[in-house]
Order: sequence, then C-alpha cells, then structure tokens
Amino acid sequence: MESELQRYEQQFRRAGLPLFIEDWSARTDAFNRAFPLLALIFVVELLGALNLDWPVLLNLAAIAGAVAFSLVAVALVNRRRGRPALTIPEDLGPAELAGFVLVPAALPLVFNGQWASAVVTAAGNLFVLGVVALGFGFGIGAIVLWAIRRLAGQLAQSVALLARALPLLLLFAVVLFINTEMWQVFGEMEDVSMLATGTLLFLVVLAFLAVRIPREVRALEAGVAAESETDVEPLRRPQRANVGLVMLISHGLQVLVVTVAITAFFVAFGMLVIGSDVTESWIGTKGEVVSWSPPDVGVPVRITHELLRVSAAIGALSGLYYAISVLTDSAYREEFLDELTDQMARTFEARTAYLGLLASKDGAGTTGDDGPAGGPAAV
Repeated sequence: MESELQRYEQQFRRAGLPLFIEDWSARTDAFNRAFPLLALIFVVELLGALNLDWPVLLNLAAIAGAVAFSLVAVALVNRRRGRPALTIPEDLGPAELAGFVLVPAALPLVFNGQWASAVVTAAGNLFVLGVVALGFGFGIGAIVLWAIRRLAGQLAQSVALLARALPLLLLFAVVLFINTEMWQVFGEMEDVSMLATGTLLFLVVLAFLAVRIPREVRALEAGVAAESETDVEPLRRPQRANVGLVMLISHGLQVLVVTVAITAFFVAFGMLVIGSDVTESWIGTKGEVVSWSPPDVGVPVRITHELLRVSAAIGALSGLYYAISVLTDSAYREEFLDELTDQMARTFEARTAYLGLLASKDGAGTTGDDGPAGGPAAV
C-alpha cells in the first residue's frame, strides 16, 4: 500500500499538482527542500555588514560581528522551537522564515546605518521566498516541464483554434500592419518603451486570467464530479489554486505560440511587401536595416528594426485578443478545455483512489504493499 501511495504522489508532482498530496505542508515540502539555497543566500548576505570605506581589519571585525549576530539569532529561534541551539532545522516555519528575511536586512542597518540597503535586502528575501513557494510549493518547475512535454499537442491545438479565429484576427492584424499610424507609433519606439508596452499587455492578460480562471476551475471540478462514476472529494482552496496555475500556464503557452507565430508571419510578410519607399512614406526614413541578411531567395527582401517592432506589436495585440477569445467565446473555450478536462478527470480519479488508499491505511493501521490491482491511474 505504501508503494502505491508513493506512486500516486509522484504522479501528482509530475503533473504539477503537489497540493493533491494530503500530508503536503509548506514547512516540510517546500521551504525545507530549498534550505540549501536559502542557507547560501543567508551566508552571502552577511557581507551586508561590510563598508568599502573602512580599513580591512575593521571590515573583518564587521564580518565577525555579523556572523556572531546571525548565530545568536539562529540559536534563539532554535531554542524557541525546542531544538538545540545550532541544529539544522528539519522544517522551516514562520520563525525561521522571518529570520531569513529580517536578520540579513538588519546587518547593513546595525553596522552601517543603511536603511535603503536594509529595505532592499528584506524585499529581495521576500521575493526569494515567493519564488520558492511557487517553485517548490506549487510545483512551477513540474508544471513547466509538463507543458514542454505537451508542446507539440499544444501547438497543434493552438493552430486548430487559431484557424477558427484566423479570418477576423487576420483582418484585424493586416489592417493594423498597413496602417501608417501603427508604423509611426511603434516603428521608431525606444526599446524601453516597447518593453513597457509588452509588460502592460502581459499584465492585462494576467489580470483577465486571474479573474476568469478560478471560475473555470470550479466549473471543471463540477463537471468532473458530475461525470464521475464515483464520489469525488471536493478540492480545498489551495488545491484549486494549484489546478488554476496548471490552467494558467497551459493557456499561457498557447498564447505564446500564437504571439510568436503571428509575429513571424508579419516579419516574413513585411520582408516581401514593405519596401524602402513605402517605409519612407510612412515614417519619413527608409528604416534601419538589421545587420543580419536573409538568404537570397530570388526576390528583394529587407529586414528593418522598424519592421521587427511593428510585427512584435501586432503579435502581442493578437496574443491579447486570442487569450481573451479562447476563454470567452463558447466555441473556442470548449475546444481549449476539452483536453484539459480529460486530463483533470483522470487526475481526480487518481486522487479519489489515492484518498481511498489513505483511508484504508489509516483504518487498517498498516503500511503493507497490497495496493489495488492495476496501480495508479495516469495523471
């Protein structure tokens, strides 16, 4: 039975759903797994006690003081948790995490009176903890690997959905591409402004998905429960968040594929049809030709920085349109969710069997290997 439970749990992790594991805890399954990384960052940040204006001996004394200060803080936390003073913790709770954030931040403040450095260090460590929580807690790495394994299927699915949306989307994009104002706005835009514009569009998509996906998760769970032949245990809120993250990355990958495809199409299209005279009539210059030259294909082609910027802008706007259409248009939405629904149904069935094994184990009080014939369902 124990081996069967471990197989289910491993499959949940590989599917990017570690929160489906019943005894999962951030203290023992997320932050403690990142302990070597957190310890390395903690040690490096002891250098915050240094001051380049001080002599070498004074800096050495500052480092010694920072080490002593940190060891005292570690000892206090350990004693508060009932552990030996300098032991390595087996789990990282609020006290340890607070120490990771506050102790390194206190060093530049105590030794140098640098408030700005203290605030930046604390904010940086909070960011690191957030990354660890996503990476080790919600299984971001596993979700990304799962998405990469499904890249071919996602590409085919994106092309199928794009083919349905193509007439309107292509009309919208072509009208933008041959619009003088589009070239005047984006053609000579600074790279920093382009990056800021792309970030804004990304945040718009993210905000839309953050509002829409929780409802899709609830609908998905209800649909799976209605179609299942066995009772499905309702998901807890963190587990719904984990499923939502899988959907977010899956949809995000499709949006990325569509954005890159549209951008590449208009780069190729512009190379063939947008000549230097047209470019000059639109923006007043013939354009800045990129240093790389495409292979000779028997027709005059040119790639300019302006063409790349305009194509990227149209690709980003098309990706925004696609991201919203797939989850609001009933035809696109059903096609997008079909494959994901099938996978989630198998995952929920595996979770039901997993919970049954746990209940049997707790009821029998044994950890034998008599698991169900057939083993874990595919997740």
